[in-house]
Amino acid sequence: MAEALYGPGGFYRRPEGPAGHFRTSVHASPLFAWAVARLLCRVDEALDRPPRLDFVDMAAGRGELAAGVLAALPEPVAARTRVCAVEIADRPAGLDPRIEWLPEPPPGARGLLFANEWLDNVPLDVAEVDAAGAARLVLVAPDGTERLGPPVAGADAAWLARWWPLPAEEGRRAEIGHPRDTAWAGAVASLERGLAVAVDYAHTAHARPAYGTLTGFREGRETAPVPDGSCDLTAHVALDACALPGGRVLTQRDALRALGLTGARPPLALASTDPAAYVRALARAGEAAELTAAGGLGDFGWLLQPVGRGTAGLLDDLFTGLTAPAAPSVSADPADPAASSSLFVDVADDEEQ
Repeated sequence: MAEALYGPGGFYRRPEGPAGHFRTSVHASPLFAWAVARLLCRVDEALDRPPRLDFVDMAAGRGELAAGVLAALPEPVAARTRVCAVEIADRPAGLDPRIEWLPEPPPGARGLLFANEWLDNVPLDVAEVDAAGAARLVLVAPDGTERLGPPVAGADAAWLARWWPLPAEEGRRAEIGHPRDTAWAGAVASLERGLAVAVDYAHTAHARPAYGTLTGFREGRETAPVPDGSCDLTAHVALDACALPGGRVLTQRDALRALGLTGARPPLALASTDPAAYVRALARAGEAAELTAAGGLGDFGWLLQPVGRGTAGLLDDLFTGLTAPAAPSVSADPADPAASSSLFVDVADDEEQ
């Protein structure tokens, strides 16, 4: 899996980048970068507006989120912000020169570390229960052919017992997530003070999938997870296992609503007074609805991990009770986190009317 994703001919080194094969929240709408920029501004306030504010974009792809956040920041904040895109692939041509391109997160950062769909691509092993009821490692050939290997033991067995215990039922599967726990702890450790956020396909202990989630994606379609470098290899993340003390897990729907994205439609009266503004607001509402949709992107998990003095209260301010700050008004530029001035509340109505 590691070789197929990150080796010399690996999937994530292909010139088209991840966007050539699948669509994330970053690609769905610039409102996602707007919301992350708003979160960065909240972190800035919690840190008492330091002379240098860091935004670290883990697994940055081709820098789309880093560029979007930088563009969405108010100018006084952007002037103090160091934006770092962390990615193993080469720096893309034409990327804003203010964005640093790094192979690993910078040590001692103060600000926001944001990992959008990174942990699901951290390589791991899969366990399957055999006919005797024992959990064994799944061995995979380059063409995707599988067979059962040795019994799960050591750290793998300890992780399964703690986070994903398997019943003695033949064919049941689990993805052994401690490599993700270790990767996340390392990323969090690079922060000196601030907030680390991991966003991903996720599950928690009360709802582990019976047969695992490992799959592949190629050119916009789900495919068999063949480890030959031709497709993405991904498995949902046990975010509750990754969480460090003080961390909190919630859905993307709740997180984005707390940051001001509701997906509510603009008032119909605006169509008469300012039709162009109404169309723009309606488009933004559609994009926000996609980002928060049940059964889709809204079901993604957000793991929020405060780091350092004075940051624990940030989660309470933002997410306790999920009280949403003001959403962008219909005349506001969604790229400006400071432009919010009103909250639209959608109620049941007759669509035809």
